[in-house]
Amino acid sequence: MGEKISSMSKSIFAHCTLPTLVILTYLFLYLPIIVLIIFSFNASDVMYVWSGFSLHWYFHLLHSSEIRHVIFNSLIVAFSSVILSVTMGTLLVYGAKKYIERLMIIFYGSMLFPEIVIAVSLLTVFSFFSVPLGFVTLIAGHTLLGLGFVIPIVYGQYEHLDESIIEAGLDLGASHVQIFFYVILPYLAPALLASSLLVFIISFDDFLISFFCAGATTQTLSLYIFAQIRTGLSPEVSALSSLIVFISSLGVLILSSPRVRILERMLS
Repeated sequence: MGEKISSMSKSIFAHCTLPTLVILTYLFLYLPIIVLIIFSFNASDVMYVWSGFSLHWYFHLLHSSEIRHVIFNSLIVAFSSVILSVTMGTLLVYGAKKYIERLMIIFYGSMLFPEIVIAVSLLTVFSFFSVPLGFVTLIAGHTLLGLGFVIPIVYGQYEHLDESIIEAGLDLGASHVQIFFYVILPYLAPALLASSLLVFIISFDDFLISFFCAGATTQTLSLYIFAQIRTGLSPEVSALSSLIVFISSLGVLILSSPRVRILERMLS
């Protein structure tokens, strides 16, 4: 009888311990974000003094021309980085398919190296060639960062393509251009969709590369927030940070939504 009670208590402890640890871990990770979002609705001008619920700071974001400008800059950089990195990555995977496996270590390196190293390296290259810092260098840096994610994802999808499909298309008289647009791209569509969304999220809220490559004339959303918190936290910064969280979460929800998964299966 004592052994049964002991085994039952151990079983209950095992079943309770793991869920508790998981809950505490997620609470530790997401509690700062939850607190940030809550205080973005604070009516007070002081960050940590709660005086009531208000949407004042969100309306302030909508009516601020400076914030609209930095959001517009971030969107331009993010969309440009997505287009360039996805286009270059797809063409490289398809055009250099004989050598891409040997080159994969280069692109995995951009994910393994600390981003601060990549940012300083880019700044060194731009300074050496006397390239003025601005939109061009910022987009180039984000494109380089995006290639490290696009190429492994696209290559992972492309290596499962049956080469007999391409050979059949060529035997039927299709050109290599037609094969690329009517066979390769539809097959790679799920990987292109996933990598595009990932690069957009990374580029939109990136700080380090933006800090080193933007220069004094270009300001993105992350750089604006950094400039604001140097003078102290405010509910405006909380609202702006919550906006970034919302956009990033929206991208993740779109990627994981059932409709997108059904579309990926159809395209596959």
